[in-house]
Amino acid sequence: MLVTAAHCARLPRRWRRRSRRIPNTLEQRAIHDLLNVKGNPVISYGPPGRSAVTGRIATVFGSTGFLARYLIAKLAKSGTQVIVPYRDEDTKRHLKVMGDLGQIVPMEWDLRRPDQIEECIRHSDTVYNLVGRDYETRNYKFGDVNVEGPELIAKVAADVGVPRLFHVSHLNASKTSTSQFYKTKAEGEEKVLAAFPGATIVRPAAMYGYEDKFLNNMAMYPIWWKLNHMKTTVRPVHSFRANLREPPWSVNLDARIPARPRVVCPLTTPPTPAPVVPKRIARLITELSNRYIWWPTLSPDEVERRFINDVDVPGDWDKVGVVPTEIEDNAITYLRRYRSADNYTRPVVLPHSREDPMLGSDRSWEACAMERAGKRTALQLWLSQSFIPLFPAAHQAERDFM
Repeated sequence: MLVTAAHCARLPRRWRRRSRRIPNTLEQRAIHDLLNVKGNPVISYGPPGRSAVTGRIATVFGSTGFLARYLIAKLAKSGTQVIVPYRDEDTKRHLKVMGDLGQIVPMEWDLRRPDQIEECIRHSDTVYNLVGRDYETRNYKFGDVNVEGPELIAKVAADVGVPRLFHVSHLNASKTSTSQFYKTKAEGEEKVLAAFPGATIVRPAAMYGYEDKFLNNMAMYPIWWKLNHMKTTVRPVHSFRANLREPPWSVNLDARIPARPRVVCPLTTPPTPAPVVPKRIARLITELSNRYIWWPTLSPDEVERRFINDVDVPGDWDKVGVVPTEIEDNAITYLRRYRSADNYTRPVVLPHSREDPMLGSDRSWEACAMERAGKRTALQLWLSQSFIPLFPAAHQAERDFM
């Protein structure tokens, strides 16, 4: 370093002439580095990766949710400046470190105030609406969050002149559904397309990942997944596979092969002795808990959704350029922490198939296991499974035996 530094050693004249001819490749720009979005120049510079600056600005509404943290991480990693609207000061702290200095810009907002929405998106060229709530509160009903809120965001985005708008709905969105959540999701799609005709409607199924409410909920509260005798068909999608950076169209993101909780639950916990709660009793319990308990619990509408199968439509994975993965290949990554110390490294034991006639029948898991295992007892086959429940007190005898 001391020999080549200009102020420490004088270079020969021929070397200095040659050095002037060497172009500075880091400062060169091509035509693809200068774009025009909303009439403003977009200039990309810097090294590729986290410290890059693409010149693009994106606003992610619902930034404190499950899917948003992965989307924000992808955008910030590529050099996009992300506007993070939030309501609670403590819910957006973990997003600050997902991008380089100045790339994550938090802004306080309210769903019912158009002026705050305009302030969040007036400099953005892409807006993502990930706002959603699967249960009602005293201040926000399903219609407020899934219909009126998205419509207001779409109207403001159209007035400001945002080029692209992404709206996340649900795979089972239908105006004829018995679930208010699914019904309002369908109504919200119509309102968004009416206000912003070029919007992209993304319909993912139930998503799973590290902080999901699907696999982790099965491990912590398996009794609520025994509703409908675990016959409900689900098509879960990995949160890493939800690509929201494609041209405008409507896409459906779901698993290629449907699964059932009767198949997924063995990946999570062994059979639980908890009874199957009837639908009416489950709705009554959830109504009382939502009325007298202040923290979020299972809602009556979610009980209704546990009896609704996911629609059988082909996933548009080819449009977003993503290869989907099945839940059996990834579930152990998120559920290994629920195992006991003795079973932590035990290999995963999967059912023979998702359409197993034994698993689809009304017989108990123990009866099906004994019929398949022959001379082995149900307890021995149960011990060969992968997981121990989060609260193993009910299986203390089996733990002592093991």
